[in-house]
Amino acid sequence: MDKDNIYYFEKAPVAKAVAHFAVPMMLGTSMSVIYSILNAYFLGTLHDTAMLTALALTLPLFAFIMALGNLIGIGSGTFISRLLGEKKYDSVKHVSSFAFYSSLVLGLVVIMAGLPFINSIVHGLGTTSKSFKFTKDYVMIMILGSPFVILFFTLENIVRSEGAAITSMIGMILSVVVNIILDAFVIFVLHWGVIGVASATVISNIVASAFYAFHLSNKSQFLTISVKWFKANKEILSNVLKIGVPVFIMSIFLGAMSLILNHFLVEYGDQAVAAYGISSRLLQFPEFILMGLCEGVVPLIAFSFTANKLRMKQTIGFTIKAIIALAVMFGIIVYLISDHLIGLFTNDPQLIDMGSYILHVTFLSLFITGITTLFTGIFQATAQGTAAFIMSIIQGITLIPILFIANKTNGFHGVVWSLVIAEAVAFLVGAIMLYVLRNKLQPEIDSLVQ
Repeated sequence: MDKDNIYYFEKAPVAKAVAHFAVPMMLGTSMSVIYSILNAYFLGTLHDTAMLTALALTLPLFAFIMALGNLIGIGSGTFISRLLGEKKYDSVKHVSSFAFYSSLVLGLVVIMAGLPFINSIVHGLGTTSKSFKFTKDYVMIMILGSPFVILFFTLENIVRSEGAAITSMIGMILSVVVNIILDAFVIFVLHWGVIGVASATVISNIVASAFYAFHLSNKSQFLTISVKWFKANKEILSNVLKIGVPVFIMSIFLGAMSLILNHFLVEYGDQAVAAYGISSRLLQFPEFILMGLCEGVVPLIAFSFTANKLRMKQTIGFTIKAIIALAVMFGIIVYLISDHLIGLFTNDPQLIDMGSYILHVTFLSLFITGITTLFTGIFQATAQGTAAFIMSIIQGITLIPILFIANKTNGFHGVVWSLVIAEAVAFLVGAIMLYVLRNKLQPEIDSLVQ
């Protein structure tokens, strides 16, 4: 952590500090959305539906591997930021070394557990006879490359945890750019198809991981990947897992929720599924912007929690205002040009109407989603493992009964509105927990103000 990072952690005006931590993360997450669209576009130029089906079916597997990276990365990252606030620099080295090597070990476990059951995994993803081979090819490459995919998500988090937000962003963008270049090369030049796309993803993660590892080895003052600093004692394991496990569970729940929602929409025809698919893809961009904002400020909140709780309170207040401003801005854009946005994907008038309706409804929850994500980030940053765990499962366990009830009482409209209702429930639960924990989170604020 160099002098610039110390300045942003401790002395910079709150607005400037939030911008330093959040803007690079917002840009990085935006690039990932662009990549996901281009990835499908490149493969779509081959005009093979089975390949596109394989790409869609393997999303849950990639989400699972990414979740393992976030388990170690976010758990270690928030712990590192708190330790930096306490100026326990040797402990930071132990945690960063633990994060690096445990990620690789976790990836090896995925290989050993996944390869013997690869056919079962492919069938479990819902493949058809036409897409089986392509899906299996993708799954094979992703399992073999899982140590580096897990490592990428881990290192991105711990680099950001020491305040090196721009370095973290560069690594994310490097991964996306390399991936896009390789996608074009393996598809149009080598004609590798799905195997090429999967290989490009793994290679891009290897390149970005090497970039982060170089930073940790040569640029960072306190983080390290040296094996001599590796330690896996009870304190490290408990602090990493009590935050990392809820993050992992939340990722799994989000994937399951998507599958369940699609199951309900199928009852209303292919147009309903297609309309939701288009609107959710459009919603993904502002959601990732807000997610980047909320995740970006987590290191600042975690550092301030142990170093200056008044600054932590000011950071949270400013972030809430930023969420409101962004949600209003995106909302106005959507309500003015929603038909044109859906029209970018289809010229079917009925599909445009249905997609525009879904977009209007789901955008109502954008502010709620942003604040709920911030609640989760606050609990992660302040080591409130139980609260973080509750936030990780609350939306999932409420959405299922809400879907059943809303579907029976209001049909298609009920299914669409169920997401907003589930988000509102999660928001209320998070607000209640934050109110209950307020004294624990900021016991020194009153004395500081006085």
